[in-house]
Amino acid sequence: MVDLSIQIIKVARPIHWIKNLSLFAALFFTSNLFNPTLFRTVFWAFVAFNLLSSASYVFNDIIDAERDKNHPVKRNRPIASGKLPISIALIEIVALLALTFILSAKLNFLFHLSLIGYLVLQILYSLFLKNILGLDILSIAFGFVIRIYAGAFVINAHLSVWFLLCVISTALFLASGKRRSELNVTNTSGITRKSLSKYSRELLNSYVTMFGNAAWLSWALYSFFESPRASLNVWLFLAEISKTTTIDKMLMATIPITIYGIMRYESIIFEGKSEAPEKILLTDNGLITSVVLWLLVVYWVLYSVAV
Repeated sequence: MVDLSIQIIKVARPIHWIKNLSLFAALFFTSNLFNPTLFRTVFWAFVAFNLLSSASYVFNDIIDAERDKNHPVKRNRPIASGKLPISIALIEIVALLALTFILSAKLNFLFHLSLIGYLVLQILYSLFLKNILGLDILSIAFGFVIRIYAGAFVINAHLSVWFLLCVISTALFLASGKRRSELNVTNTSGITRKSLSKYSRELLNSYVTMFGNAAWLSWALYSFFESPRASLNVWLFLAEISKTTTIDKMLMATIPITIYGIMRYESIIFEGKSEAPEKILLTDNGLITSVVLWLLVVYWVLYSVAV
């Protein structure tokens, strides 16, 4: 019974919930992180999205059970390994979906549409989109866009088009990196995903490079056009002394950190270690350092410099 409970939790892939933290993006970048009402709203939206994404992972594992048995890592998943019966997995899906919409009942209509849109996307992805060249990567990226907009919908926040471009570029970068790493696995275990048979190493290398460049450039544009004006007395005093010391567009200070983070992740990709981005983000010291430093600088600019 204990082992079955462990498998039920494992198949839900709670480690992947880190991706759903993107729902807090709109709250964070609109300087509303410490608004208790809005934070509470986004928190419950985050919980609902965690349950929904877990339901989609269970569904995907049911669809991929036979194929996963041939994968050196995925064959250890609860359903592929036979440790979790499909009947129990189906019950888990129903329970997760029910809890999702119960928890989100008091949230707004547009958020519910985003939940439904994400669910439909994941079903289509599991059934056939993940096997189509190009569409598999675009589907993963669109999933992140839905997350970001779900977090904005639930608090009725505005999102800059530059920020959206940055989200899309970064999501495409992570997705193409994931495929590039999966291609390394196939060298020793054979093809376990249909779309991989259509990708070449050179094509995925170009995708990673292209989307990596797009990610930091779009963030640079966002930081240039959307950086808040410094308003604390110390910054205003410096501006009065000389135009040379005028402080503005301070969010651009994050650009070098962004570039380093992308460089670090690209090095991981080409080492073939990026098949699970959420695990890399939690275990690689270089990435952890760059992400934490990036968040601290963004927080300092949005919540201290421009108060």
